[in-house]
Amino acid sequence: MALLDNGSDAPLFPNPGPGQRPVRRRRGVGLGTTAIAVALLALLGMSFLPSGSVIQQPGPVYDTLGTVPNSEGEELPLITVTGAETYPTAGSLDLTTVQVRGNREHMPSWFELVLSWFDPARAIVPVDAVFPPEQTLEERNEANAVDMVNSQQDGIAAALLALGYDIGTQVRVVSIADASPSVGLLEVGDVIREANGEQLDSNARLREIIQEGAGAPMHLVVERGGALQEVDVTPSWVVDKAAPDGSWRLGVGITHDYEFPIDVTIQLDNVGGPSAGQMFALGIIDVLTPGELNGGRQVAGTGTIRADGAIGPIGGIRQKLYGARDAGAEFFLAPATNCVEVVGHVPDGLRVIAVENLEDSLEALGALRGEGDVDALASCETVLAR
Repeated sequence: MALLDNGSDAPLFPNPGPGQRPVRRRRGVGLGTTAIAVALLALLGMSFLPSGSVIQQPGPVYDTLGTVPNSEGEELPLITVTGAETYPTAGSLDLTTVQVRGNREHMPSWFELVLSWFDPARAIVPVDAVFPPEQTLEERNEANAVDMVNSQQDGIAAALLALGYDIGTQVRVVSIADASPSVGLLEVGDVIREANGEQLDSNARLREIIQEGAGAPMHLVVERGGALQEVDVTPSWVVDKAAPDGSWRLGVGITHDYEFPIDVTIQLDNVGGPSAGQMFALGIIDVLTPGELNGGRQVAGTGTIRADGAIGPIGGIRQKLYGARDAGAEFFLAPATNCVEVVGHVPDGLRVIAVENLEDSLEALGALRGEGDVDALASCETVLAR
């Protein structure tokens, strides 16, 4: 039986001749093919619809011992020290970053999410975890900028204290969110001297006191315009990227004002967040001490840091591991508190060393210089096995 050129299974002659059996259309097959085609088209269309998630991926890597371009494209040292003798460095001490693809206004498509699902260097995160609905993009950027300033100041303080310098410190309000419980009570520029009767010397301690109060009104003593004032502020409960399980907040941006005996300048534009503190501190120590702190090797890392040297957890650790490996790092200094996210997700060619404080990090770098046993350094597996 001849068929039409268009592929239809209808006969050329619809009336059967003698001895011919009628040919029936296979309508079930046609309907099934149509249904599959419609489903595929629907899936294709959905793949380009926005999702409710964003994608975290490795961001740029910056060598704290190297140079970075400023806003005018001029290459400047990432760390500059004046007022003290400095020394040549070698190798690198890389700080790692995470990029976020998408935001509340422009979320990735489902197609992009599927591709990211199969990429171990990427993570799919609910948009609310990165861009809280109660926080505007401007407020988020401002908070990240404040966190970066704090990480630089804390990194400088930790480094100088580790080198034996004496420094002074105070906690100052630099921003107040619109819906903050502190509106009308605290002002930008206030120096918080006491919280619930305890004298303050760090933002970290203020946060601890707030959580210890479990939402009860906070009694603060602030210095404003040269005079001391007493203020009572009731914290609010906030769930966001920094505290996915929620935490009590005063709704203010806080920075540390340190009194440093030497001038340390950190040049790093367009990067926000608090996670570079550890690498800032190590870079400063390397610049201020003779020899090669890292043994001339390429070492990367991440982690918040307090003036006392304590290293804290950060977000996006897996993306940072891949970013470090791709940039050529051999070793990675990871906060021990992030180890549960590290085990089983270390890219080939990278060795992760778990650290709890600046002393651990300096011990690790000493081993890389040949002054200790590298194999004896803590790994995330050994940390979790304790």
